[in-house]
Amino acid sequence: MDKQIWHWHTQRLPEPARVSRWGHFGTPVLLFPTAGGDFEVVERFHLVGALAGLVDAGRIKVYSIDSVAGKTWLQGTHSPEYCSRVQNLYDAFIYEELVPHIRRDCHSDNAEIIATGASIGAFNAVASLCRHPDAFRLALAMSGTHDLAKYLQGRFNPDFYFSSPLHYLPELQEGPQLAALRHRFVLLATGEGDYEAPWESWQLANLLGAKGIPNRVDLWGRDRHHDWKTWREMLPKYLGERA
Repeated sequence: MDKQIWHWHTQRLPEPARVSRWGHFGTPVLLFPTAGGDFEVVERFHLVGALAGLVDAGRIKVYSIDSVAGKTWLQGTHSPEYCSRVQNLYDAFIYEELVPHIRRDCHSDNAEIIATGASIGAFNAVASLCRHPDAFRLALAMSGTHDLAKYLQGRFNPDFYFSSPLHYLPELQEGPQLAALRHRFVLLATGEGDYEAPWESWQLANLLGAKGIPNRVDLWGRDRHHDWKTWREMLPKYLGERA
């Protein structure tokens, strides 16, 4: 399949931005890496390959970036305040730089993007939609790790608060953002096997529902574990239905 790579320097991230794109036409899909994965990990673990039918048919174009914020959290060498700041700036990079880049590549100034990912990638997908419903129309969150507060060492801070849907959505007041979110959709798919945390998906779903934001939890059973095999089954199914 057609592939292109871009990179540029940005003041919003502690390292250069790197973006991969697979496909030539179709709905833009931003596929966030897991944990501290780079912009091509989704290809190396054959998740992009699992989407080949949709890509080759011109139904989707898949974009991926480095998990800069996820890597910062997992390194364990930075303060919670620094990690939270990087997470917040990562969101700013996505909205202020990556979304315009994707729209230019799609030759559409108002293209609506599907956000998706697994584990911490699921967190980023939901966070992107919740903060920017003008740019993202759907979040497909697989095996989501939705509560990053465990990394804070009890040191809650504003950058984290505004980055985490679980924490700021309960206090989100009536207004344009919430009104727009009520016309979007969050699909939370999770296995119930090894290393899965379905309760985090339910916690988020209940919060979204309380705010009137459409969502659904799909449980895939105890034989689906927190690994690439599960996500290679999930993602083609959901994108095939909704792209």
